[in-house]
Amino acid sequence: MADEPADPVAPATGGYVAIARKWRPSTLEEMSGQAHVTRTLKNSLTSGRLHHAFLFTGARGVGKTTAARAFARALQCAEGPTPTPCGVCGPCRDILAGTCTDVVEIDGASNNSVEDVRNLRDGVRYLPASARFRVYVIDEVHMLSKAAFNALLKTLEEPPPHVKFIFATTEVNKIPDTILSRVQRFDFKRIPATVVAARLRLICDAEHVPISDVGLQMIARAGEGSMRDAQSLLDQVISFGDASDDKQVADILGLVDRKFLYEMLRGVLRNEPERCLDSVQQVYDSGHELHQFTNELLELVRNATIATMSEGARRFLDVSNEEQAVLLDLTAGVPFEQLSRTFQVLLEVHDQVSRSMRPRLVLEMAVARLVAIRPAQSVGALVDRLADLERRLRGQGVAAPRGHDPEGERR
Repeated sequence: MADEPADPVAPATGGYVAIARKWRPSTLEEMSGQAHVTRTLKNSLTSGRLHHAFLFTGARGVGKTTAARAFARALQCAEGPTPTPCGVCGPCRDILAGTCTDVVEIDGASNNSVEDVRNLRDGVRYLPASARFRVYVIDEVHMLSKAAFNALLKTLEEPPPHVKFIFATTEVNKIPDTILSRVQRFDFKRIPATVVAARLRLICDAEHVPISDVGLQMIARAGEGSMRDAQSLLDQVISFGDASDDKQVADILGLVDRKFLYEMLRGVLRNEPERCLDSVQQVYDSGHELHQFTNELLELVRNATIATMSEGARRFLDVSNEEQAVLLDLTAGVPFEQLSRTFQVLLEVHDQVSRSMRPRLVLEMAVARLVAIRPAQSVGALVDRLADLERRLRGQGVAAPRGHDPEGERR
C-alpha cells in the first residue's frame, strides 16, 4: 500500500476531499482485499493475454469502479500495458485527473437506452486520440434496457482491436446470458474487517488522527465488508469529535458497547442471571435498541462458537487477535455444542425482541432460558447411565421396568 494518498487531485477551490476519494487506490497493487482479482489482471497485463471485455461484479464499495480505473491506467500507460504504471506519463496523469478522452466512463443508470448504445457503437470506430486503447467503463451496467443489451451484442463480441470494455455491476443476475458469455467475469468479495481496519489504520496514521485499534475494528465491522462505507464512517467519526474515545465511536456508529455484549455472554455461560439482567439494563438505559443488542450478541456467539471448534476454524473469525484471545479465554472449557444451542435460542429471542412492543420484558424473561442451557449428552451416554442404574437396582433385588432390556437394545 502507498504511504501517501493514492488520489492527490483536490477540487480547484482547495476544499476538503472526502477520505474515500482522497485515499482511493490508483493502481491494482494498492487495492486491498481483492487479491484473487488483481493477481489475474496483473498476470494478463504481464503476459499480454488481454481480453476485450471484462465484468466486475460484487457488493457496493468493494472496489469495482476503482479496479476499472486502475486497470484502464495500466492499459494506457506509455510504458505498458503494465501492472505498474509509471504515474508520470500523459495517459497516467490524465486518467488520474479524469480528463483522458480515451477512457470513457458511462453511467448505465442514466444512459440505458438503445440510442445511447448506438452512440457508443459509433464512437468505437474511431482510433484513440492519444493513448493505446479506447476504454469504455460502464458502471451499473445491469441498468441497461433489454433492447440496449441486444444492440450492444455484436459490438461486444467483435469490437475493433483498439477497444476495451469494462463493465461494473452490483446485480449480475440482471445481465443477460448473451452478455455474460462474451466477457471475462471477476467476482469481488466483501473485504474482511481485519483488512479494512488495517487500511483505516494506514489512513489515520498518515492523517494524524488518534484512534484506537478497537475503534477501527468497530468502524470496519460497521462497514459490513465495504471499504468505501467504512471510510465514509471514519470521516463521520473524525468530524464528530474525539475519535480516540471508543465509547464515542460506538455511539456515533449506533453500536452497543462491547463490554455489555461480553458481560451478557459471560453471564449466560457461567449461569449468572444477575450479570445478564444488569447488562440488559445498562444497554436499555444507554438508549440503544435492544434488537440491535441481540443482533450483535448473535454475532459474538457465532465468533465464540467458531473459536472453540478448532484452531484451524479460527481463520474464519473476522476479529482482531486481541479479541480472539478474549473469546478463547471466555469460552475456555465450554463445549461448542453448548454455544451452538445458545445461538439457536438467542436467534428465537432476537426475532421476538424485534417484533415485540415490550422488548425489554421479552429479553429479561429470555435470560432464564439462556442461563439454563447446559451441554447436551449423547444418546449413548444416557443409555449407559440407564443400564448402570438398572444393574444397581438388580443388585438390590429391585426388578427392572417391564419390557425394557438395555443390554438387548445394545445387542
